[in-house]
Amino acid sequence: MRERVYLDWNATAPVRPEARAAMVAALDACGNPSSVHAEGRAARRLIETAREQVAALVGANPRNVVFTSGGTEANVLALSPAIGTGREPAPRLLVSAIEHPSVLAGGRFPPAVVEKVGVTADGRIDLAALGDRLAALARAGKGPPLVSLMAANNETGVVQPVSEAARLVHEAAGFLHVDAVQAAGKIPCDLNGLEADLLTLSGHKIGAPKGVGALIKRAEALQLDPLIKGGGQERSARAGTENVAAIAGFGAAAAAAKANAGAEHARMVALRDRLETGLKAATPATVVFGADEARLPNTTLVALVGMKAETAVIAFDLDGIAVSSGAACSSGKVAASHVLAAMGVAPELARAAIRVSLGWNTTESEVDRCVAAWIRLAEALPKRQGIAA
Repeated sequence: MRERVYLDWNATAPVRPEARAAMVAALDACGNPSSVHAEGRAARRLIETAREQVAALVGANPRNVVFTSGGTEANVLALSPAIGTGREPAPRLLVSAIEHPSVLAGGRFPPAVVEKVGVTADGRIDLAALGDRLAALARAGKGPPLVSLMAANNETGVVQPVSEAARLVHEAAGFLHVDAVQAAGKIPCDLNGLEADLLTLSGHKIGAPKGVGALIKRAEALQLDPLIKGGGQERSARAGTENVAAIAGFGAAAAAAKANAGAEHARMVALRDRLETGLKAATPATVVFGADEARLPNTTLVALVGMKAETAVIAFDLDGIAVSSGAACSSGKVAASHVLAAMGVAPELARAAIRVSLGWNTTESEVDRCVAAWIRLAEALPKRQGIAA
């Protein structure tokens, strides 16, 4: 039996060897990290080392890293009207129309005050529309809002103009939250360079275990409204005994991602280009979404009219290849992409969209197997459609 090919890294990445080793070692630390005895202090050192490693990945102060159960919890922790430095609550939440569902849901903002900002046909937030909306809110005396914008889209891989958006938001005296779950470890995500006030990370996207993430503040003075209240863990920002092993794995994965960022970026760009060149050569009618924009080096969202995504994903799976029909945000869910809908993509093309995402151990032969499987699928389409190879 041929070995399986895993090309769904944007859904989750395999655990890095460095993370696995750190987790196994941490499992032997029996102390509660809040205890003052030697065992407790040993567990605390593991957490603080990981905090430094995660902070270094995005150029942050370790004191401003709050560990959570994952990206979704971190997003909800960030998206609170009470965000700020002791001022009046934020009256509005503005989000791009292509955000992760945990952001589109508005966190702890009432649905009535959550507003979507449109995107261009290439999948970038419409900065003019964002600026106009911020100006309108200012004229109406609504107060400065909280704005949430992902660093790069999880489906198309399109990198968002975060710094430009930050300047618009800060000119309006608002706060900017950036969901960097997909971008961290793949492209530079320096907190200060992005000018983000808050940044979300998820461990399992960079080779840590599932179930650990972080919300990171740029300024220590920025106040968070705790989502989980109780003890004083995480500087009172997130109650509950910390998941020491998962956090240790997160730190080790962050350190590995940072150390290997340059080499991994160049290699994945070459593999992505090889994949897209092969697909287009085999079926010239193939559409690569966001191809003219800056994208994550590992992500291709591709479609061929007549090739139904759900059928194609199953066919790939039977061929020993794991790909996706979009984001893996709901268990077993296959639904129309809200990202492609926001980009104005025709429904028949959106229904055909397949996401292929690569990682640090993807090989040229695996990419070539994916292209070969695509060709077989295209050849099975009715010839009358005029799109088969």
